[in-house]
Amino acid sequence: YLIKRLLSTQSQTGLPLCKFLPVLVFCLWLEQYWTGFGNILEKLRICSMPRFVRFLHDRLSIKKNHEVVVTDLRFGTIPVRLFRPKAASSSLRRGILFYHGGGSLFGSLDSYHNVCSFLARETDSVLLSVGYRKAPEHHYPVALTDCLNASIHFLKTLEAYGVDPSRVVACGESIGGGAVALITQTLVGRRDLPQIRAQVLIYPLVQAINLQLPSFQQNQNVPFLSLQLMTTCVCSYLAIDLSWKGAMLKGACIPRDFWKKYRKWLSSDNLPKRFRSKDQQPETLAPFNEAAYLETKHILDVEHAALIAEDKIIAQLPEAFLVSCEVDMVRDDSLLYKKRLEDQGVRVTWYHVEDGFHGCLVLFDKKFFSFPCSLNIVNAVVSYVKGI
Repeated sequence: YLIKRLLSTQSQTGLPLCKFLPVLVFCLWLEQYWTGFGNILEKLRICSMPRFVRFLHDRLSIKKNHEVVVTDLRFGTIPVRLFRPKAASSSLRRGILFYHGGGSLFGSLDSYHNVCSFLARETDSVLLSVGYRKAPEHHYPVALTDCLNASIHFLKTLEAYGVDPSRVVACGESIGGGAVALITQTLVGRRDLPQIRAQVLIYPLVQAINLQLPSFQQNQNVPFLSLQLMTTCVCSYLAIDLSWKGAMLKGACIPRDFWKKYRKWLSSDNLPKRFRSKDQQPETLAPFNEAAYLETKHILDVEHAALIAEDKIIAQLPEAFLVSCEVDMVRDDSLLYKKRLEDQGVRVTWYHVEDGFHGCLVLFDKKFFSFPCSLNIVNAVVSYVKGI
């Protein structure tokens, strides 16, 4: 099975196998072992697959940084982790709100501890990492609500943490990057709170509507985010039965008037030519299925799809640093959101990682599990944030 996935990945992406072989073999094995064994445990009713994978994630080494003070807190019922540089500062520091990735099923404060500690130290910032609740125990919109409530609490109490209210950055990876987009949109116009100064979106998930984009076709078998895993995560978070997965992939759940209105933002027509393959299949919607729509309609909510927010909201967003990875099924999400921001006059700094893959950030500074692309992304984020 691993060999089949490996060859499929190479043929779909066109990547030189010799260059990416170690990365792909390791990631395919890790994904297959963790989720496969987790599924067995779930069928035996020992524990759920997500719980098993979370357990393994949290076994990856946490590196202690003696230059950073780490404090576990609770904002109401929401667990958060505060990272503060130990050295004294004569002025207020920059603040970073961090939302981890994991597709709403995985990820934790522990699995992203190393990258948060590094960001706090290298940017001399106070960083707050949010431990939001996850599916399948908690469904939409719980994860986003937790992130939003923790962010509002932090923004209201910046003085207590020595944070400059004019220099707060929202940062997130994968679904956490999607949370950054949604939260900055939600906070537009809030005059009772300090404004987010900048947003850092690391290969964000900003829609689950058009699953026929070129990157979905090219990278659907690439770890850590395969098409099968992504649809599992989306269905679990939105409480959609997996039997509707086929309808979602074919677009049968999308009303024609909806597609007519939002196609201008969701279509591959908006992608740069270099990201449109001549071999890609055309984006065609299957005949509309009302039953499928009624069961999956949350994927069409703007509260779940930052890409389709109205122009008047997008135009008020703060400047953005946007990371995309070439070997990533949701690469085109980043490119489409980049265009939406730029079309409305929002300044975007784009960092594209040719050898990057979805989820590589979670392996940052994890000894022999680490990859160069992880370090490159974090260093790029550090350079950007230091300029805020």
